[in-house]
Amino acid sequence: MSTEENALSYHQYPRPGKVAVHPTKPCVTSHDLSLAYTPGVAEPCLRIAENPDDVFRYTSKGNLVAVVTNGTAVLGLGNIGPEAAKPVMEGKAVLFKSFAEIDVFDLELNCATPDAFIEAVAALEPTFGGINLEDIKAPECFYIEEQLRKRMSIPVFHDDQHGTAIITAAAFLNALEVVGKKIEEVSLVVSGAGAAAVACVELLVSLGLSRGNIVMCDSSGVIYEGRDERINEIKQRYAVVTSKRTLAEALEGADAFLGLSTKGVV
Repeated sequence: MSTEENALSYHQYPRPGKVAVHPTKPCVTSHDLSLAYTPGVAEPCLRIAENPDDVFRYTSKGNLVAVVTNGTAVLGLGNIGPEAAKPVMEGKAVLFKSFAEIDVFDLELNCATPDAFIEAVAALEPTFGGINLEDIKAPECFYIEEQLRKRMSIPVFHDDQHGTAIITAAAFLNALEVVGKKIEEVSLVVSGAGAAAVACVELLVSLGLSRGNIVMCDSSGVIYEGRDERINEIKQRYAVVTSKRTLAEALEGADAFLGLSTKGVV
């Protein structure tokens, strides 16, 4: 059986998908049922109505995360839409549950605009203890995360940005230690200017890397001062004064390379 056939079979059998909901309390007897639902369920409802923080005492909210996407930047697949993104979101739910015992509902939203997406996610705050944004294209992912962080009182995390940045920064610091160089002195070339690349660079800068020592490249080449092709506000932050125009030219003499675009660029 080929890898493709194996993957399809894994997702289809013995039942479609990779996640399910299971109760955490017994529901065997009529007494159990009367506690799980009416009339017993009224008691925690009344307590929460009196003190909203009790929602974390009497419900699963504190251990429940929403993995939310619009399917516009899925792994290496691109803008494949919310339905096609669902297997990836279910996969992320499996990781949360298997490695951290955190419960997840995956939510694939068919929202035409970033603002519509923001409104939909913000309305979910009563249900979830945290929001994990996933596979949303740049630059709208930056706007979406920023607005949700402002509006919501629960944690909002964009995995493609911050998850990637954390492991990249750890590897970068270890590499510097191995070669005996200081982060303030090294030069870095970055291939990619999307969510992951920007978040990685921002974290490295916060750790001491000089912005003046960073050259960021996208599919149009070096992001330099004065470039007007495929530029946006986010990319403009990293525009540098340089005569270099291609990734190959930027790599000459660089101390480090960070690849966050596509394969085969080097």
